[in-house]
Amino acid sequence: MEYVLILSTVSKIEDAQTIANHLVSNRMAACVNFIPNLESVYKWKNQVCKENEFLLMIKTTANKETNVYDSLSEIHPYDTPEIITLPIQNGSKDYLDWISESVES
Repeated sequence: MEYVLILSTVSKIEDAQTIANHLVSNRMAACVNFIPNLESVYKWKNQVCKENEFLLMIKTTANKETNVYDSLSEIHPYDTPEIITLPIQNGSKDYLDWISESVES
């Protein structure tokens, strides 16, 4: 089994909670952490923008990655949401087994 960490950002706590609840309830993610007070500087529509955001850390299996991407594309409030996948190369066997049990049907 392969495991991944998917990162995304949102500007409101309500959006972070909605996304987390949706992904976990629908067994697309075992866990979603959101870290507040992330300061982002980025260029959007030829302007440099600065915003406080929440970083979403979505733990899932590689098999569910496409489902997570599709769901984020549908429910994310941003026009072009950040959706980045990092492979989990190693981890506690018990924790990784828990991820598998949480997302695989």
